[in-house]
Amino acid sequence: MKSRLSVLFSLLIIFTLALGACAPATPVPTEPPATIAPTEIPPTEIPPTAVPPTPEPTTPANPTLILATTTSTQDSGLLNVLIPLFEAESGYTVQTVAVGSGQAMQMGQEGNADVLLVHSPSAEKTFMSDGWGKDRALVMHNDFIVVGPADDPAKVKGLSALDAFKTIAAAQAPFIARADKSGTSTKELGIWTKAELDPATEKPAWYIETGQGMGASLTIASEKSAYILTDRATFLANKDNLQLEILVEGDNSLLNVYHVITVNPEKWPKANYDGATAFMKFMTEASTQETIGKFGVDKYGQQLFIPDADKTDADVGL
Repeated sequence: MKSRLSVLFSLLIIFTLALGACAPATPVPTEPPATIAPTEIPPTEIPPTAVPPTPEPTTPANPTLILATTTSTQDSGLLNVLIPLFEAESGYTVQTVAVGSGQAMQMGQEGNADVLLVHSPSAEKTFMSDGWGKDRALVMHNDFIVVGPADDPAKVKGLSALDAFKTIAAAQAPFIARADKSGTSTKELGIWTKAELDPATEKPAWYIETGQGMGASLTIASEKSAYILTDRATFLANKDNLQLEILVEGDNSLLNVYHVITVNPEKWPKANYDGATAFMKFMTEASTQETIGKFGVDKYGQQLFIPDADKTDADVGL
């Protein structure tokens, strides 16, 4: 009997285990799968149109350029506009020596200048034919005028330049002469020669030589209530400080033409010919010519210089 109970108990245990094995397993909680964020692609940025920076001019091998020029280009203020533009564009540093055209050409002849800006055409041609200049280019022109005291004691207003000079001499009215071998001085002496007069040699009391530039000579003429031949640009630039009026103008003989000349490196091998040709190119290029044509218009209501690089000497009456 005991043996049968043991068997039944064993069968009960086996049955219980079998039922447990058949029951569904209790699910093991799991974490939800991680959300994978999509790869973010930044929006394409279209850069604004970039303005390329102005390239810095390269420093030339010989960066110093000596310019010998007339006092009229300096006293009128034109060089104060042009030289900084050239230096910024080219990388050269310009040393400007403002003297008369004759003295400027003398500097070139002695190898003391690299490039000239002058207004004495007949002397320039001699300078070139003698081999001191390498290249010569027309740049601009304006005109000479005769100015004097407003009361015009010699009564020259409206006369031609030749008749005005004759009348001044006859009246022995004070006349200021630069006497500095400048283009202006050369022009003045030429008019006296045509008038068959020679005050520069005879030196009458009324003929006063200054040996100075245009601006200083105008100041002396104003102080002495005298007549003087001047370029229009320098007179207009200094007019507010002068007691002088324009009395003679518009005469074809009073044309005032400027050329740029490079000093011949065959005569002076140490001359800065590269710098000189760069300056010549600058003075004759379209943008510079436009600047020259506009110079003074805003202040004086008229051009002080007429750009001529696209013309020939014959076109301007030489």
